[in-house]
Amino acid sequence: MPTVSGKSALVTGGSRGIGAAIARRLAAEGANVAITYTQGAEAAARLVKEIEAKGGRAIAVQADAADALAVTAAVEKTVAAFGGLDILVNNAGTAIPNLFEAATLEEMDRQISINIRGVFVATQAALKHLQKGGRIINIGSCLGERVLEPGLAVYSATKGAVKIFTQALAREFGERGITVNNIQPGPIDTDMNPATGDFAEAQIADTAVKHYGHVNDIAAMVAFVAGPEASFITGASLTVDGGTNA
Repeated sequence: MPTVSGKSALVTGGSRGIGAAIARRLAAEGANVAITYTQGAEAAARLVKEIEAKGGRAIAVQADAADALAVTAAVEKTVAAFGGLDILVNNAGTAIPNLFEAATLEEMDRQISINIRGVFVATQAALKHLQKGGRIINIGSCLGERVLEPGLAVYSATKGAVKIFTQALAREFGERGITVNNIQPGPIDTDMNPATGDFAEAQIADTAVKHYGHVNDIAAMVAFVAGPEASFITGASLTVDGGTNA
């Protein structure tokens, strides 16, 4: 049986990779799904059509996660389209690998504005609409807990911030029946981090299973946390990393 039938979800950065897999899975579980995208309007439109072709409801909204007004507007457009909001998935994120000594202020600001500030803005906007049973699901990173390779200090710091934000927010909204959780992927095969890319060999060596994960591995965890069986899980960081942090 669909686990989130009739619920409405917003997945930021949902036009490709992990975000697109999450959108597909939530739609398959019965949710109405809105996705945001920065670029790639064609990919977003294709995903909407794919979901609709399978009997689901979906919309795509152009919104850079670094643009607070656009993010807030995306939440409101989701509510207007579906009559409410039940699930927020803060998936939009970026990584700019660079040794910290060489990192530019622009690189730092971009990662902070999307990975932290964008999460704050979307969450604050969503909380105006979430009711009992609502779900906030942040997509962090296993690198928010443990960093095994150089060049990721800024990115890892932003994902560490997402982890502690999740824990703090769970305390604030637990009595309202809203859960807040953090899914922490390890190396997942996407166009941003391909299993055949320049950094793949080192990441595979760090895992226990010696291979990359699939976007559906993350989507499955999100779908579970979004569903009714996860109502007693909140403030948790659930790591899906093939044993990278083991």
